[in-house]
Amino acid sequence: MAWLRNAIVSHVEVDFPQFGVDVAAPAMMRFWRMLAHVHGQIWSAADPARSLGVSEPIVRRYLDTLTRTLMARRLQPWHENLGKRQVKAPKIYFRDSGLLHALMGVTTLPELLAHPRCGASWEGFALEQVLRSAKPDEAYCWPTHQGAELDLLLIRGSRRVGVEFKRTAIPTVTRSMRIAIQDLKLDALYVVYPGEHRFPMESGIEAVPLWAILHAGIRKILTDLRKDPIGAARAP
Repeated sequence: MAWLRNAIVSHVEVDFPQFGVDVAAPAMMRFWRMLAHVHGQIWSAADPARSLGVSEPIVRRYLDTLTRTLMARRLQPWHENLGKRQVKAPKIYFRDSGLLHALMGVTTLPELLAHPRCGASWEGFALEQVLRSAKPDEAYCWPTHQGAELDLLLIRGSRRVGVEFKRTAIPTVTRSMRIAIQDLKLDALYVVYPGEHRFPMESGIEAVPLWAILHAGIRKILTDLRKDPIGAARAP
């Protein structure tokens, strides 16, 4: 934890000036801590701008800086003419969960498990592992104002794969998943969870433990999609 805290200070006070970023270190530190509390949520510049007493363009510049230096990820929303009011703002994720925990003041595993943002932390970690493994051509989130959403939409060529992240022992199929399959015309939807076994949930939807993604790689899943995507993608 001491190393992480030193790394955060060093990044703000040493790395940013070397990158030519002219941002006051105290303001950036405050913003970075605020950003930790919206990890995994839809981004809005209004609240942090109000809290910092600066304009929204300045706050957006702060976020641009953290995004360009690979500290944060802006997962852009997918837009399509579906007859639904789709959210146009991106989701924000920390790319390193250790830095996220340090900025949240979480120092031990019991503290993390008791923290209200524990689920969001796990989702961000799992999302980064999936993206690193899959290496898709494009990746998006898909939130709508009607409540239907998809955590991650992976696109490779003409194939579309949905990914949901559920920190639960036994994930279940939700109405939102069925809507995503139908509206986005997904070839398959995978529910990544912190369990041990891989199992079909219903037609077109399969639960996959995170360890299996790290072991076999969802990249193969994207490559092997056929008419029966779930069947074709089973790990040996």
